[in-house]
Amino acid sequence: MNDLSMHIIDIVQNSLSAGASRVCLTVDEDPGADRLTIVVADDGKGMTAEQVHRLADPFFTSRTTRRVGMGIPLLMQSARQSGGDVRISSEPGKGTEVTAEFGYSDIDRPPLGDVANALMLMVSANPDRDFLFTYRYAGREYAFDTADVREVFGNGALEDLTLIRNLEKMIKDNMCVVRDS
Repeated sequence: MNDLSMHIIDIVQNSLSAGASRVCLTVDEDPGADRLTIVVADDGKGMTAEQVHRLADPFFTSRTTRRVGMGIPLLMQSARQSGGDVRISSEPGKGTEVTAEFGYSDIDRPPLGDVANALMLMVSANPDRDFLFTYRYAGREYAFDTADVREVFGNGALEDLTLIRNLEKMIKDNMCVVRDS
């Protein structure tokens, strides 16, 4: 995958396929510690320890539409080639958390990509689910929660393409403010 936002889409899609009603995405850029950390946590159906163990195998998938599952193995490869790693914790009936760490300045780390666009793609395709996005840069933080959008604009708000585009711009702008302050 060309950038990390594509990995994010894949992992979030896994969460949604597992029945998650809430997905929490955290992107933490910490140049001082030379670390970039991405966490996707959900309240989906979860996995057994055996299923988690088998995720590194590209020929293991719970999908019935195809026989391979390349998302996690490719994420692991990207993380490890940049001096990081991937940790997955899950419990049946409770949900799953995928944590991917990358060497921030490592030449082999893929670029972050357009996280705001990736997030809003997932939101617009799943307007009935809740998403919490937290972006951190060097200890400063910005958070966006679709539950807040629903509270202000009503339940059908996340089906409005104009609002989605405006929210995407707002997220990008706030990420820049956090990075530049």
